[in-house]
Amino acid sequence: MNYDFLVAVLATAVVAGTPILYAALGEIVCERAGILNLGVEGMMLVGAVTGFIAALSTGNPWAGVLMALLAGGAMASIHAFLTVSLKANQVVSGLALTLFGTGLSAYIGKAYIGMPLPNPFRPVEVPVLSEIPFLGAILFRNDPLVYLSFLLVPLLWFLLFGTRAGLNMRAVGENPAAADSLGVNVFATRYMYVIIGGMLAGIGGAYLSLTYVPAWMENMVAGRGWIAVALVIFATWNPVNALIGSYIFGGIHALGFRLQTLDVSVSPYFLKMLPYLFTIAVLIFVTRKNNLNRIGAPKALGLAYDREER
Repeated sequence: MNYDFLVAVLATAVVAGTPILYAALGEIVCERAGILNLGVEGMMLVGAVTGFIAALSTGNPWAGVLMALLAGGAMASIHAFLTVSLKANQVVSGLALTLFGTGLSAYIGKAYIGMPLPNPFRPVEVPVLSEIPFLGAILFRNDPLVYLSFLLVPLLWFLLFGTRAGLNMRAVGENPAAADSLGVNVFATRYMYVIIGGMLAGIGGAYLSLTYVPAWMENMVAGRGWIAVALVIFATWNPVNALIGSYIFGGIHALGFRLQTLDVSVSPYFLKMLPYLFTIAVLIFVTRKNNLNRIGAPKALGLAYDREER
């Protein structure tokens, strides 16, 4: 494997892993507050289509990001209402949200299928840093949304482990009754972080239609939302680990495309399957409750909270 090929694969891995990273960061925030959201796929699809339409209509891709953020947050607010206020089953609510998002995005985007976006985000080289051997070409010759994800990871890590707000979030996810007894508003905290998580998932979907493709196609998220859910477990609910895991998944996708140019006798379809096979393996592994406890899952994850029962 020569130098240029390695750099190309790793650079593509960063780009391909970015939408998964946004969605995974959003799910980390949500699950740290104790709410499981399996509607990530649907929120990404709605974010992708609304972001594309807004960017196409205004000529400004940042307008697309804003619209995707709002659309993802609106989708997540449905999940928050059902699971926090009505105490509905979180798995059922999340699955319903994915089905709803899939159908809604297909309906809204029907007239836009296959239309190219004339004003996508384009790579911007960071002065000085882009000239660093090896790393410069991989990390610092990307589009603005990639750079934004670089900033989000340490900011989210600091929020989780270095602030009182992060402590309250983790307390709500671990023992909401104890947090409530100390004056933390469990319901408001869960609402806020579920909606923030949906916003990040919406941006992840918009990345696909504003940069990665850039166009709108039905079901263009192609399972990345499910990969993000599994990646949260793989990352042990840590944003830094999510960054690494996202680029691993992105690298597998990138490798499938790059190997086709080298006449390697490995089916690219098999390589495309690997992230999904890994996702299934992770989900099977964590179905045992003792495994979840051992790797540090929030203890109240997936459990509705009722003040009258504490």
